[in-house]
Amino acid sequence: MDLRHTLRDNRGFLLFLLSFALLRTAVADWNPIPSGSMRPTLLEGDVVLVNRLAYDLKLPLTDVVLLHLGEPQRGDVVTFSSPAGGTRLIKRIVGLPGDRIAMRDDVVVLNGRPLAYRDAQTRGEAIAPGWVVDAVRQTETLDGRDHAVQLLPGLPARRNVAETTVPAGHYFVLGDNRDNSEDSRFIGTVPRERLIGRAHRVLVSADWLGEDGWRMAPRFGRWVSTVR
Repeated sequence: MDLRHTLRDNRGFLLFLLSFALLRTAVADWNPIPSGSMRPTLLEGDVVLVNRLAYDLKLPLTDVVLLHLGEPQRGDVVTFSSPAGGTRLIKRIVGLPGDRIAMRDDVVVLNGRPLAYRDAQTRGEAIAPGWVVDAVRQTETLDGRDHAVQLLPGLPARRNVAETTVPAGHYFVLGDNRDNSEDSRFIGTVPRERLIGRAHRVLVSADWLGEDGWRMAPRFGRWVSTVR
């Protein structure tokens, strides 16, 4: 009896919670960035707004696609469930179904043509508290869209990939921090049904990496900024 009264007295709040949960699982979500695999585009401490309706309408809490709403494009930054374990990851789509993808010394080769790179600059990059390495940042052009990528030449990494053809219904994804990213070079191509949505904006951001390994300093300049 008490439980029924409690549910009746709080039904408005419970309906709000249910609607909020459905919104997050079917329409829009936010994704905290825990690692540096998408530097310099996304930083640890960014919270990214994800449009779950960018590509597909799914049955809430499942990967069951009810309706196709749009097509993933090269250059889109997407969240997805990793085909190697189900971990939620965020990477950039580089290869579409049918594309031929290879990498030679960190240069992406798309359908037999190397991508264009420019404006390379070297700077120090903190890998961990007290550990700074040289990083090369440059602009990569993919389908006429520019975005920044980062290389870490002093670290061991998988910089060469033999040419592979992206299967139908799959996507080849890479992290923008090319020498520090678990992406399609390691986990394989991503099936469309595992795509969660397209990263749209950085909602808020805070720097939680410091000399002592912890601090919380808001990065106001990144708040409500577009993910490119």
